[in-house]
This record gives sequence, structure tokens and C-alpha cells, in this order.
Amino acid sequence: MPTQLPFAFLGAILGALAVALGAFGAHALKERLTPYELGVFETAVRYQFYHVFALFSVDVLASLARGHGLGPLPVLRTAGWAFAIGIALFSGSLYALVATGERKFGMVTPFGGLAFIIGWICLAMAAWKVR
Repeated sequence: MPTQLPFAFLGAILGALAVALGAFGAHALKERLTPYELGVFETAVRYQFYHVFALFSVDVLASLARGHGLGPLPVLRTAGWAFAIGIALFSGSLYALVATGERKFGMVTPFGGLAFIIGWICLAMAAWKVR
């Protein structure tokens, strides 16, 4: 396992993308989407942004764990990838739903939500060990 997890970098990239998509939705899509579709798009951006901060938290806890002599915590790697997968599945499926109008993309969204839950549980487990 590398000494530095890639999650702060990934969070920064996904954060920039969330800002860009949020601005795009607020300006370019506002007149083109129904209120329902705009709400779905805004939910995708909001959850992407929330989990950007979760990705940063993974790196912060990894640094704290190293500082406490705990070494790398595999549960943090699991948390980080769960958050990244959750963003792809949850927000990605909602972006796809709005872009294509295909409601079948909504069937993927709960799997992203499940990945988020797994990520938060793993983050809690790591925080408990680091405390």
C-alpha cells in the first residue's frame, strides 16, 4: 500500500467538477430542464460535493493514523473507494438520467447510496481506531 492515499487528489478533481457542473446547471440548463429534472441535477451535484469532503477526510484520518503509529488502515482505503464509487454511481446515474431522459438510470442510484453508507461506516471505524 502506498504511503499516501490518492483521495485528496481525487476529491480536489471531483470538487472542481462539482463546481463546474453546478454552474452549468444554474446557468445553461436552467431554461432547458423541467423543475423536476433541475432538482435531480442539483441533487447529483450536492451529493457529489458532500462526498468530496468525505474523500478529504479519508486522507486526514490516514495522516492521523500514521501520526499515532497505527500505519495504514485498510478500512480507510475501503472508505475512499466506496465514496468514489458512490459518486460515480449515485451522482453519475442522476446526471445520466437528466442528460438522456432515460429513467432506467435511476435504478443505479441506490447502489451509489449504498456505497456512500459503506464509506461512512468505514470512515467511522477508522475514526474509532485513531481516537
